[in-house]
Amino acid sequence: MENERLALRRFAQVYAMFVFVAAQLLEPGVVQVFSTPSLGVLDLGRVPRGSDDVGVAIAADLRASGFASRVDAGIMRWKYGKLLSNLANAVEALLGPDADGGDLVHSAREEAVACFSAAGITYASRQEIAERTEDYEQLGPVAGRGRGGGSSWQSLARRSGGVETAYLNGEIVLLGRLHNVPTPVNSALTKMALRAASARAQPGSVSRSEIEAAISVAG
Repeated sequence: MENERLALRRFAQVYAMFVFVAAQLLEPGVVQVFSTPSLGVLDLGRVPRGSDDVGVAIAADLRASGFASRVDAGIMRWKYGKLLSNLANAVEALLGPDADGGDLVHSAREEAVACFSAAGITYASRQEIAERTEDYEQLGPVAGRGRGGGSSWQSLARRSGGVETAYLNGEIVLLGRLHNVPTPVNSALTKMALRAASARAQPGSVSRSEIEAAISVAG
């Protein structure tokens, strides 16, 4: 959610995009996309809201290149809905894609919804997102191999030294501090993911007990 804030400081005409693309980048120059019949969904709109002819033209170009794309005047609502789903990324990266972290994800999303409510933020529901994406993103293997994990998992797998968590779970922490809403789960996940990235740790290198201890401290 920070991109638009930064851009609006310098430009009057800013567009936001709802990105739903099952891609993978694990080595330089090799980008794998696992969805069919399209390359994924890239919807856009003006910020803070609205649509115009430029947005319509961009969406047409994206459709011509293989993506599903449309203009939505309330695109930030979709981005906040996607943010809710992306709160799972840190759990997957820290515990590994096969670990059972569903309750941690649920708690992180509960904190986010409480923050959204306190801040007056509206968001697209999981059902809306599923209905928008289901016809365009059916996952399949590439060269006989499936997708290893999401974007945060990929950052740790590449040992890049950085991870996006400060702008996902960390966005919820920011909202919580601005609106006096406790966010111990998102705070712990943010700190642990950033620490793992800085240490160039591999995905799945953190135990469930370590996360629970960090949540206890954050609470």
